[in-house]
Amino acid sequence: MRADAKKNYENILEVASVVVAKHGADASLRDIARRAGVGLGTLYRHFPTREALLEALLRAGFDELTAKARELETASSPDDALVSWLRDVIACAGNYQGVVAAMMAAMEDTKSALHASCVTMRTAGTRLLTRAQAEGLARTDMDGDDLFSLAAALAWLGDQPSSAPRAEHLFSIIASAILTNRASSDFRAQPPL
Repeated sequence: MRADAKKNYENILEVASVVVAKHGADASLRDIARRAGVGLGTLYRHFPTREALLEALLRAGFDELTAKARELETASSPDDALVSWLRDVIACAGNYQGVVAAMMAAMEDTKSALHASCVTMRTAGTRLLTRAQAEGLARTDMDGDDLFSLAAALAWLGDQPSSAPRAEHLFSIIASAILTNRASSDFRAQPPL
């Protein structure tokens, strides 16, 4: 990529990060281009679809979550690893309003720009869940799809003004429902989501 094209790409992503965090996943692409000081054609050359732009914004976070899951597989107790990773997934999804719907749709759409990133992240979480299940620490009647759906639901609730103040409480309830040996009060000492 030429130096000026790379600069435009990085600038668009930087601006898009701010705009999407403020206005949500349906933020105006025209506004993003204008704020980045490029034409709409330049934005579309780098990101042919809204999903491609969202994927680029989320990829780094998803890659970090995948790497963290790998570290947690051996560095923590299985139940603590699962809860820590779940909390981070919710925080990552919560950085951008409205991105949860795009993530959930991408799981089913193999042609989506977000599909591969979402599948890789879900697979990493599934390994943590399976490890906790093998140790008898997590419910055995759920799978990685269930875990991903619960994380998405909690992230979505965090986006809702009426539910945001209860996000930590709701996380505690869900975490204690996933784990077989922990009460919801065990999770309240954690910092807010």
